[in-house]
Amino acid sequence: MSESGMGGESGVANAANSKADATGANDAADVAEAGLDDAAGALVRIGLTTSGEAAQHFPARPVLSFVRRSGRLDDRLQRAWDAYHDRYLLDVNKAPGSLSMRAGLRIDEEFVRGSWGNAHPLIVEIGTGQGENVVAAAQASPEANFLALEVYDPGVAHTMLLAGKRDLGNLRIAQVNAPEFFEATEDGLVGEVWTFFPDPWPKMRHHKRRIVQDELAAQIHRTLAAGGVWRIATDIEDYALHVHEVMDDRTDFENLGGVTVSLPLEHVGKGNADEAVSLPHAEFAESPRFEGRVLTNFEKKGITAGRVIHDFAYRAV
Repeated sequence: MSESGMGGESGVANAANSKADATGANDAADVAEAGLDDAAGALVRIGLTTSGEAAQHFPARPVLSFVRRSGRLDDRLQRAWDAYHDRYLLDVNKAPGSLSMRAGLRIDEEFVRGSWGNAHPLIVEIGTGQGENVVAAAQASPEANFLALEVYDPGVAHTMLLAGKRDLGNLRIAQVNAPEFFEATEDGLVGEVWTFFPDPWPKMRHHKRRIVQDELAAQIHRTLAAGGVWRIATDIEDYALHVHEVMDDRTDFENLGGVTVSLPLEHVGKGNADEAVSLPHAEFAESPRFEGRVLTNFEKKGITAGRVIHDFAYRAV
């Protein structure tokens, strides 16, 4: 379970229902993808179409790192949405209710000036959850512009609520798919990117949905200013291994880690996580805890549960 999209402070019952809904939605997404791929293959096999024609009718679909769930807003969050969405929520979506970027829109210096009123350095947080971290950072650093990327309505509304209470002028929110945002972003525009406690997608067959992937790393590198940093944190050991596999061999990022950790050399999933301790281990370089990340309620729960926090800092080279 990730910090992002937890649905506000709606209580244990709603959290449990959301978790159950998410599990079913994840499985349904896998079935739908497999069904479309099988259908395309079947048409080719029986001679009703060619592989090229099948690709046109069944185009490759992006693998999403989230499942769209309808999080109902309670009265408090609905009031926050109504009061603050004009101020904080960027108009970048393809259509109402869509999480896709509007075609032809470019996130460039002109867009930043129009949205924030200045050209201060831009820090982008992917998956802001309830907004605790990005709001605290924006309040502490008025000399920087902050953008919260979050797809779930309750998280967006709660971020608005916190920002509105503090009357922050340097924070904006975009409710869009993060890879699409970076595809639309100008080279060198972003100072830092933060991805703290992303959804771990613990089942082995879901690891492809993890947000840290080579394709996104390439886009983030392109949009980072010279020397810009991608900061990542997770409390899931297997996700930490995944980050190292994606990032450490890249020649366009430098691992700034100065802390040595031991991790298993093989992946485990939700059903066999207890086997990790018996697997061969190796040492990896990670970073000290990022001082700019506040201790959120989500991180506190992970620490209380005995999970180790893994911090990463990768500098664009």
